[in-house]
Amino acid sequence: MRILLLEDEMMLNDAIVEFLKLHNHDVTSFFEGNAALECLKKEEFDLLILDISVPNIDGLKLLEIIQSEKIQTPTIFISAMHGMEEIAKAYELGCYDYLKKPFHLPELLLHIQKIDQLLGIRDKQHIRLSQRYSFDKASETLLFDNEPVPLTKRQMQIIQLLAIHQGNVVDFEMLRHYVWDDAIIDNATIRAEVSRLKKSLKEDFIVNIRGVGYRINRS
Repeated sequence: MRILLLEDEMMLNDAIVEFLKLHNHDVTSFFEGNAALECLKKEEFDLLILDISVPNIDGLKLLEIIQSEKIQTPTIFISAMHGMEEIAKAYELGCYDYLKKPFHLPELLLHIQKIDQLLGIRDKQHIRLSQRYSFDKASETLLFDNEPVPLTKRQMQIIQLLAIHQGNVVDFEMLRHYVWDDAIIDNATIRAEVSRLKKSLKEDFIVNIRGVGYRINRS
């Protein structure tokens, strides 16, 4: 699961990140609200873990802001605040869970697993790429109107890499490593293969980031 953590206590932040990574979660952490907000505007996450009392934008305000911008992500609040006012505000904003500090890390993991099971986050197999194209992660297949699209192995690997990193730039080094197994090829060869792939598609959803690589924007 891809998780954004907002926690200003350095030791707790580091401990949560290390623990969740040991349990195969991809965690991006922040110590203050402004940086977390900027990240959320650019990247997509499966779950947010937010402390309330953090510098700049607090956790409650952060959730309020992203919801106003139509970013709907399941959220767990972790806080030393035990007052009913803060807890009520958190649930009013639509958080899924509230964990009071101090807590044991395995307890946090249980809360994450509970939300995972409730929402089936890991079962989101289809990534919408455009109006009519999607990528099925389970079968590693590009779909057009839910019908499989025949592609070469290399073209499918390109689509898969771009789909998994949707919203972020996939640079030439990533393509060279994942698709060409670190073979010594120049960027022109990669561009030519992507160009052939784009010409075979009925919708133009692969964006060229000049001199850097490619990206599929969030649909």
